[in-house]
Amino acid sequence: MSILHLDLDAFYASVEQRDKPSLRGKPVVVGGGGPRGVVATASYEARRYGIRSAMSGTEARRRAGGRAAFLGGRFGAYRESSQIVMGLLREVSPLVEPLSLDEAYVDLRPAGWTPDELPERVAWLRAELTRRTLGLTGSVGVGSSKLIAKLASEAAKPDGHRILSPDQELDFLAPLPVRAIPGVGPATEQRLVAIGMHTVADLRRAQPGELERELGQAAGSSLAALARGIDRRAVNPDSEAKSISTEDTFQVDLTNRAQLQSILRRDAEAVTRRLVKQGLFARTVTVKVRFADFQTITRGASLGGATDDVQTVTAIGLQLLEGIDVSAGVRLLGIGVSNFAGAAQDRLFGEEPATLEPVDEAEFAPEDSATVRGHGYFTGADVEHDEHGRGWVWGSGLGLVTVRFEYRGTAPGPVRTLKLDDPALRLVDPLPIDLRSTGG
Repeated sequence: MSILHLDLDAFYASVEQRDKPSLRGKPVVVGGGGPRGVVATASYEARRYGIRSAMSGTEARRRAGGRAAFLGGRFGAYRESSQIVMGLLREVSPLVEPLSLDEAYVDLRPAGWTPDELPERVAWLRAELTRRTLGLTGSVGVGSSKLIAKLASEAAKPDGHRILSPDQELDFLAPLPVRAIPGVGPATEQRLVAIGMHTVADLRRAQPGELERELGQAAGSSLAALARGIDRRAVNPDSEAKSISTEDTFQVDLTNRAQLQSILRRDAEAVTRRLVKQGLFARTVTVKVRFADFQTITRGASLGGATDDVQTVTAIGLQLLEGIDVSAGVRLLGIGVSNFAGAAQDRLFGEEPATLEPVDEAEFAPEDSATVRGHGYFTGADVEHDEHGRGWVWGSGLGLVTVRFEYRGTAPGPVRTLKLDDPALRLVDPLPIDLRSTGG
């Protein structure tokens, strides 16, 4: 039992419930704004209505029937809480592999936790996580491999833990549906069910070579091993983001190139700020365009060196966009940087400043898609008013903005509607977490 998997519960939605007193215990959906929005996270209260991640905002609103709050994403707040959690995990062991803002593997061998003390140690970890994040919860699984640890944490949700000894693991896996195995998507599941394999136990009973014939040699042999709990993947503490990117999904298709260029400039600035904050330098700039018919074009340019210069990133992004015909109407536009270096690198003498190259779609995976991330006075944004104090945007339109004046640590506050151009009202950063102010 050397691998721990931690998954924060309904992370984005839980951060919003923590920071907005009137939403605690209420259905909350992050993302799903606009007719083309997609749900990023739904609170457990919202999930009772059948709302789930990756569902269209239109369907989520239909199921909610006006009973859920739909908010834009505040990624500054999410990153702060994530950094606190990852820091706590690194206090347990230096071998931490973050998978996303809300999920990580930990190799427990350096921690020296014995099997007998695991329950007490894991309980402490979960309680300390809640204390340091001012109320968030996480589910924990512990097993002999990444596979077992992850499935154990899923079985412990929400706000629980599951510790499996080696002699319990096969029995734990046996009744799980085949789709529980990582890598088994809907299409693979259908093929397996068609040959009578519904559970992991069914996979184990497959005839030699049967899975390889059905799925291909590599996929079949891998699935056969996983069904027997064999997963030799190590925790990789050096695992880092392969790209930094962002994208915008538009409510109406855009054909105006000047408008698209303006949006790309803004997003290039946002991406470069994150690049600088992480102390990285990028060798590749990528632009992604999706049309109304969902055809997607992804173009990349390999720079002559590595840079964190916003003008360079913006210029290359605009150059890539220039080579794409947008007359059919753009549904989505994104820009990203990748192929990182730890220091700036000048171009070699005589080397072209940028070389167009094909880009793997899988490498362009934005963390804060605009189906989630908000701009301006979006619903959920942090604001402050000279007279009424700190609050968050409840809604806006027709030159007005409605604000609920409350914040983390207060009682549910009053709602007031103000003019959008009220000089006393302004956007502010999320309230930082300071345990000293809470006696922590």
